[in-house]
Amino acid sequence: MKMANTMTSIILVILFCRSAVGSRTKLISVKGQDDTSALAPVPNDGICTSMVETKGYVCEEHKVTTRDGYILSMQRIPEGRSGKTPGKRPPVLLQHGLMMDGITWLLLPPDQSLTFLLADNGFDVWLANTRGSKYSRGHTSLSPNEPAYWDWSWDELVAYDLPATFQYVHDKAGQKLHYVGHSLGTLIALAAFSKHQLLNVLRSTALLCPIAYMGQIVSPLAKIAADNFLAEVIYWLGINEFNPRGAAVIKLLKDICNKSGVDCTNLLTAFTGHNCCLNSSIVDVFLDHEPQSTATKSMIHLAQMIREGSIAMYDYNDEVENIKHYGQPTPPVYNMTSIPNDLPFFLSYGGADALADVKDVKLLLDNLKDHDGDKLVVQYRDDYAHADYVMGQNAKQVVYDPLMAFFRLQ
Repeated sequence: MKMANTMTSIILVILFCRSAVGSRTKLISVKGQDDTSALAPVPNDGICTSMVETKGYVCEEHKVTTRDGYILSMQRIPEGRSGKTPGKRPPVLLQHGLMMDGITWLLLPPDQSLTFLLADNGFDVWLANTRGSKYSRGHTSLSPNEPAYWDWSWDELVAYDLPATFQYVHDKAGQKLHYVGHSLGTLIALAAFSKHQLLNVLRSTALLCPIAYMGQIVSPLAKIAADNFLAEVIYWLGINEFNPRGAAVIKLLKDICNKSGVDCTNLLTAFTGHNCCLNSSIVDVFLDHEPQSTATKSMIHLAQMIREGSIAMYDYNDEVENIKHYGQPTPPVYNMTSIPNDLPFFLSYGGADALADVKDVKLLLDNLKDHDGDKLVVQYRDDYAHADYVMGQNAKQVVYDPLMAFFRLQ
């Protein structure tokens, strides 16, 4: 227990210090989807080149511009390794979680990765990358070095990022899409569905580690950070980009992981709960690509959810500011009971998950109690924690195969 508490403290210090130091980024002018000039960093590689084509799959790089000017990177795997198959492939959009990017879905080997399994099973696969992550740092007028670039919370992902990516995939594929969200990717989807957004282009949705409520979260790292207003302190210090990644930090963690007798999967436990089914070598792959930057304001928003136990829009903690943004003194609530009862849902959660805690998930399920019985599939894995759903070596058998079977029925 003492070692776990020490590791939690070390990680908190690393996160805080790295955010405070920030990073310097080379900028160039690029063209957005609407052909407007944008400032964006120069990535050394691309997800298609580094993570997909090397596995023998066809991959396309796409860009989509949100209504508020963010230029998002997307990757499309239009066919399986064996090549094209007759007929139109149903599109599937995969949305990663907090401080991650589309590589989330590519960490496992091809015969275990949800991305490649979907492609090999007849689906047209699309990977989303949230604003601020490595491959989605472009904007029509702002640079990531400007505070205004980071002036958003997950509300803006609901209002702008999801609609842009949904519509883009729908238009390119010419048909309604399936959606898979993990962690924060479930929260923003649920919030959108509660406002009856995106439903006209959606076929069905799969939510892995569903997050709507966070008041009963047991993740020690998340709980300590929220209770001690860590994100707020960082924001008050003028640090708008929450950047947990740095070369020195990653090297330190890799050196630790390479020491004899060290199981690096335990590094994730303070965040995620005890994951049952990770191969220790996958953490090294994870550290090559993750975690990613996000807006400090979005971290504050999540901390508010943990402290308040509700799912509402960002609270400015000032009645005048709230009225200015929302027309009322308190932030509007995302009402989970407003989600249409006939929306096909596949929902999977784990008993060891410290972020999507069982009690919070059950609160969500209680909100969905009137959902059509034949439209809601709920799967519970007693041994699974948060990272098992995207990095577990048995996820194909226990989660992905049932998920794909669900999609085929819709």
